[in-house]
This record gives sequence, structure tokens and C-alpha cells, in this order.
Amino acid sequence: MIEGIIAAIIGLLAGAGGTVVYSRQQQANGKHKAEKELASAKSKASDIVLKAKDEALALESERRKEWKKTEDRLADRETTLDRKIDELDKRTEKLRGNEDEVEELKTEIRDIRTKQQEKLEKIAKLSKSDAADKLMQMTERDIKQDLLGLVNKLQKDAMDDAEERAQTILVTAMERMSSEVTAERTVTAVKLTDEEMKGRIIGKEGRNIQALQRATGVDILVDDTPGMIILSSFDPIRRQVARLTLESLMKDGRIHPGRIEEVVAKSEKQIEKEITRAGEDAAREVGVVGIPREMLQLLGELKFRTSYGQNVLLHSTEMAHIAGLIAEEIGANVRVAKIATLLHDVGKAVTHKIEGKHHHIGAELARKYGMAEDIVHAIEAHHDDIEATTPEALVVRVVDAASAARPGARNISAENFGERMRDLENVATSFNGIDKAYAISAGREIRIIVNNKSIDDLSAIKLARDIATKIESTMQYPGTIKVNVIRETRAIEFAK
Repeated sequence: MIEGIIAAIIGLLAGAGGTVVYSRQQQANGKHKAEKELASAKSKASDIVLKAKDEALALESERRKEWKKTEDRLADRETTLDRKIDELDKRTEKLRGNEDEVEELKTEIRDIRTKQQEKLEKIAKLSKSDAADKLMQMTERDIKQDLLGLVNKLQKDAMDDAEERAQTILVTAMERMSSEVTAERTVTAVKLTDEEMKGRIIGKEGRNIQALQRATGVDILVDDTPGMIILSSFDPIRRQVARLTLESLMKDGRIHPGRIEEVVAKSEKQIEKEITRAGEDAAREVGVVGIPREMLQLLGELKFRTSYGQNVLLHSTEMAHIAGLIAEEIGANVRVAKIATLLHDVGKAVTHKIEGKHHHIGAELARKYGMAEDIVHAIEAHHDDIEATTPEALVVRVVDAASAARPGARNISAENFGERMRDLENVATSFNGIDKAYAISAGREIRIIVNNKSIDDLSAIKLARDIATKIESTMQYPGTIKVNVIRETRAIEFAK
């Protein structure tokens, strides 16, 4: 039993010792294997490092070759530039030498010319200025007739071309416009329903007519003209209020001071609405928008104003249509031309309130209400006291003259007509060398007879142009005036 136990113990000890020995052997084998693998990895890493160094050296060698090539190219270019600079320096020196030679030659030529000129002056016994004057006189005498013919031809061609072009534009514009001839007056006649109405309008001791005159500011003339009462006032709007008031009173039948004041107030409101509507209708008819309301109000007041018997609003509307057509033909701003033309006479609506010329007043009003400066300039320059500097301003000036000059557009008194004819003749006779001057064809032509001894053919052409220029700058007239200068020579002899 004990022996069996001892044998078992010895067996266990032997098994444990064998296990320990086996484990140590396994550890030794693993360490050896690891050392072997480490040595292999180190060898591979060394090979990779050597290979990378070889590649880096190869790249550096290539770069050094490229740098060498670049340095060689730069050196070649520098050498070439140095050579070119040297060549340029040599050429510059050569040019400087040539310039000195040329300057010496110029000086020599000038000396030779001066000596030759002195010799020629001694031979001809004439100075340089005298010789030039004599040559000019000979040349002028030889080519004078040719010059006259050329000047006449050029003037005729220019006038024909300009006139034809202007006629085409104006006729194209005006043929689309044909407004009626208006001949209103500064007084308004009101037709009465019967003769008894005169007495009712006058009232007891004249109180009705006095109330009417106070309320409207209009002079009411009751004369012997049957069935008519005349309203007279410088302000046409007041005349319209008075006319409308009288018509309403006659229709209603109740005429007394209290009723008169009530009807006058209603008539003023009605006329104010009519003015506003007239301004808006005119702008709508012309086809323009953006006009300030204040300017439209002034424009509407022109419905009741006339100039030389021509209704100003109709005149402005007609002009605006023509201005738009002409502006489109010549390439100007159509909108600016239309607005400026439509508003060019708005100053006439307040000339009885503001002192000054209507075109200056109209321009100030347009500027006050914020209108563009090109429109303001066109309004201000439509008469001759200010120069028109834009195409639109010139269009306004042209169509203003065209509308005013249209046959029947304006009524001109015989006194004004005679004064204009005398002024035209006085302008012509203010020049020297004129014997007589006659304004003919209703002022459309001025015929001038000159002294043939003091005025030659060339001077006659210049005289006609100078007279036309003075007429343009000093007179106002519709349309054009033909300046006809006549120079004639008569030879009279008697056979005995």
C-alpha cells in the first residue's frame, strides 16, 4: 500500500519535471525563430533604404542636369542681349552723327536760300512781302471768275440739298397735322335769350352787374348791340368764369347778388376741372407721361389763352406732334422733344402774374417742379435770345416757327405787318454800298439794289450772307426770308 503510494508520487514528480523541460525547450525555439525573423526584416529594411537612396541620387542628378541646361540658356541669352546692346549703342552713335550732318546741311541750305532770295529781290527790286502781295493779286485776278462760279455752284448745291432734306422732313411731319384755324379775341361775347335779360343782369340801380364784376373781376359791357353782352378782361380764365356764370344765371332765371356769388363759386370749380382735364388730355393726345401735375395745370390754362389769335394749347399740341416726327427723323430724343414742345409756352399762363418773358418764366417753372435740364433748356431756348445747344432745343425752335407760319394760324394787324416790313428794309439799308431796298412778297423777300462801283460780284455774295445773318439775329419772323442782292451795269450811248 505504502509502496503503491510512493510509486504514484514518484510518477507525478516525473510527469511534472517532463512538462517543465518541454516548456523551456519551446521557449528556446520561439526565441530563436523571432531572432531569425527580426534579422530577416532588418535585412529587407536595409535593402529598401539603399534602394531609396539610389533613387534620390538619380533624381538629384537629373535635376542638376536640368539646372545646368537652364543656366546655360540664361548665359546664352545674356550674351545675346549684351551683343544687341552693343549694336544699339553703335547705331545710336551713327544716328547722332547723321543728325549732325543733316543739321549742317539744313543750315547750309538756309544760307543758300537766303542768298538766293536776296539776289532775287535785287534783280526784281521787290521785297518778299511785296512779291507775295503782287502774286496774290495776279492770282486773284486770274481766278476771280472761277471762284465766283465755284462759290455760286457750291451755294446752290448746298441750298438745294439742304432745302430738299428740310422740306422732306417738315412736309412728312406736317402732312399728318392739320388743325383748324383759330381766331379768338381778348373779349368774349355772350348771347342773351331776350332783350329784357339785359335789364335783369344790370339789376336795380346796377347792383347785379356790380356784384358780377366784383365776383368775377371782369368788365361787363352792356351797349346797344342787340342780344349781346361783352365780357372784357386781360385774364381769359376770368372771362370764361364770367361767361359760364352768366349762362347759368340766364338758364336758371334767378339773378340777385347772393345767387351770383354762389354761381360764380360753382363756375370757378367747373373751370378748374376743365383746365385740369384739358392739360391731361393734351398730354395723353401727344403720348407723353411723367409730367408734374403742376405743369399739367398750367398747360390746361393755355386752353383759354391766345397768341396773335392762335389758341396756345392747340398750337402747343400741334407742335408736339410735329416735333416727335422730326426728332425721330433726325435721331433726337423723341420724348424730350415732345414734352419740351408741349410745355414751351406754359409761361404765358402766368405772364400777367410774373414779370419777364414767357420762355424764361416757363423754364423756371419747369426747373422748379423738377423737370430734366434738357427739357428746361429746350423750353428756354425756343426764342432767339438764348442759343439752342441740343438737337431737341433746335427742334422746338423749328416747329414753333413752322406752326406760327402756317397760313391762317395767326392774325397779324396791318400796323404790325407794316412795322415788320420797315424793320426789314432798315436792316438791309444799314450796310454800305446799297442804293435801295424793298421788302416784297409779304415780307418773305427783301430785294436789294447795290452800287456797282463800290460792290463787285464777290462782295455781293458776301453782302447777301451778312444781311441774312443780321436779319436772323435781330428780327423775329415766321418761315424764311429770301435776301436778293442785285448788281447790274448799264452802258448807254446815243447815236447821232
